[in-house]
Amino acid sequence: MAKKPEGSGEGSAKALPEQIQWMSTKAAAGRMGITTRTLYRFIDDGELRAYRFGRVIRLQRDDVDKHIENCLVEPGSLSHLYPDVQAPRPVR
Repeated sequence: MAKKPEGSGEGSAKALPEQIQWMSTKAAAGRMGITTRTLYRFIDDGELRAYRFGRVIRLQRDDVDKHIENCLVEPGSLSHLYPDVQAPRPVR
């Protein structure tokens, strides 16, 4: 009778990690609607994780999508950008 390799029992199946989807800096910037220069600034400031493989910089699609979600503007948070509307002065 052949011996089963260790860890091949029925209860020992390990879940395989999901395939990582890599994006180029150009694709990531396009997905975010920003320039690659702005993307590099986000990476350099630590706002967005990136990986260097030789001369190539790649980002994980999940990280880009999370960053997009973190940039969501909450209602009422932009009132400082527009002045209060004042009633027009009466003409004399």
